[in-house]
Amino acid sequence: MNDIMQLYIDPGTGSMLFTVLISIVGFLVYFFRVLWVKIKFAISRGKTDKVDSAKIPLLIFAEAKRYWEVFEPICAELNKRGVDMVYWTTSPDDPVLSQEKYEHLKAEFVGEGNKAYAKLNMVNAAVIVASTPGLGVYQWKRSKFVKHYIHVQHAANDIAGYRMFGTDYFDSILLSGQYQIDEVRELEKKRFLPAKELELVGIPYMDTLRAKIKDNPVTDKKNTTVLLAPSWGPNSIFNKFGTKVLDSLINNTDYDIIVRPHPQSFIADKDMMEGILAKYPESDRLKWDRSSDNFNSLNRADIMISDFSGIIFDFTLAFDKPILYADTEFNPDCYDYYWLDRQPWTLEILPDLGLKLDGESIGDIKSLVDRCLTETKFKAGRDKARSETWVYMGEGAVRTADFIVKKCEEAKEKPAQAQK
Repeated sequence: MNDIMQLYIDPGTGSMLFTVLISIVGFLVYFFRVLWVKIKFAISRGKTDKVDSAKIPLLIFAEAKRYWEVFEPICAELNKRGVDMVYWTTSPDDPVLSQEKYEHLKAEFVGEGNKAYAKLNMVNAAVIVASTPGLGVYQWKRSKFVKHYIHVQHAANDIAGYRMFGTDYFDSILLSGQYQIDEVRELEKKRFLPAKELELVGIPYMDTLRAKIKDNPVTDKKNTTVLLAPSWGPNSIFNKFGTKVLDSLINNTDYDIIVRPHPQSFIADKDMMEGILAKYPESDRLKWDRSSDNFNSLNRADIMISDFSGIIFDFTLAFDKPILYADTEFNPDCYDYYWLDRQPWTLEILPDLGLKLDGESIGDIKSLVDRCLTETKFKAGRDKARSETWVYMGEGAVRTADFIVKKCEEAKEKPAQAQK
């Protein structure tokens, strides 16, 4: 009898090999596309006039439509000064694409994911402004045709709160508190990085937010409203406590409840979020908010429950309301926090803004909420936080525009910087 060799690949292994094959093909397509762009630029190397004539003077990059609220006050100020801007977004339904009041702003949808970063990596621009961290770390590389990268914060808290190396390779960072400068300098020293240009400018979007609050008072409230606004990832409320916080709010209180998870949680924690949505559908008392604009939820709520999300500071500082902050045993290992010899400002200031919610006190959530709403010390804590993390209140857009214009003028006089 002849021996017959038979090869068998189980379905799981076959699926894995197919996934690997698709990934390799995708990489090769992306690689040769970028290579072709580089070859075209190499052919025209030395033709400086041609490159400069095609250069975008000022490019603003937004990785999602929700960042329009961060950039709009800045764009409004630049537009008022007659500064031409190009705005790249990765959201096909970004509100910037339908705006018509800024004649000096040209908005473009540049694709999602790697398609957008492929364009960014070879873009010919003098100055790029972005709130997206991670330049030079993962798929977003510095383009050799860009002269200056500016990072704009999208939250009023620690600059070290980004994933590791989040702002290392920007040329300048616009900040809102001295402690943020101290954090950047400490990170630079420990990583042997050249000193970036750091400028205190304030927080443009929060200036706009505060003015909007005054123009939109809530007049139809009949009940206390609690906003549950967790972040995403392993340190978030839902990952640490599951539905215990929601269980307690529904079973132990008569409050109205708004749940507004971080948008990334529906991507990174998709299965978990689908389970929570199924367990707790909307009702007369419970509303889910997944809109890109968080204003209505923040404006309507009397108190917020969150973890380490930057939305805490929008709520406490702009809306002047208290919080319950969840003790999720924050793990700093993947964040720039890990490198600091100090306690993050965010964790230091939280006790001044509200009460801690932990596994033991979840069942007593009503008394915690009531204390936060009535004790006056938290008002003093909010005033303290503003003084430390919101400099130049009301001047953020003007000071940010001043810095951007200055960098655009300087970019006209110098060649693009080498890759860092």
